[in-house]
Amino acid sequence: MIPRLLTPALIATVVFATPALADETSIVMKNFDFTPMASTVAAGTTVTWKNEDGEPHTVVSTDGLFRSAALDENDTFKFTFTKPGTYKYVCSIHPKMVGTIMVK
Repeated sequence: MIPRLLTPALIATVVFATPALADETSIVMKNFDFTPMASTVAAGTTVTWKNEDGEPHTVVSTDGLFRSAALDENDTFKFTFTKPGTYKYVCSIHPKMVGTIMVK
């Protein structure tokens, strides 16, 4: 007789015990722009901004929710959006650099 290795209870344990990975989105700062300039994400998503310019940049929300330090080349800044809404941000060093995150 062959033993039953995968019982329904064991399958349910394996399926439901596996943690879900959090959503992540990346935005690049390059050529004095945020790319993409607008992103739509689900609540709970972590957004990572990475500076790929040779000049420092910041990521500052216009409503004061988040603010990075000056990011040198290859530095990153992360923020997790927990509530739905529209969040605008700017580079405080180069104010023509603007972006928007829409959280659903």
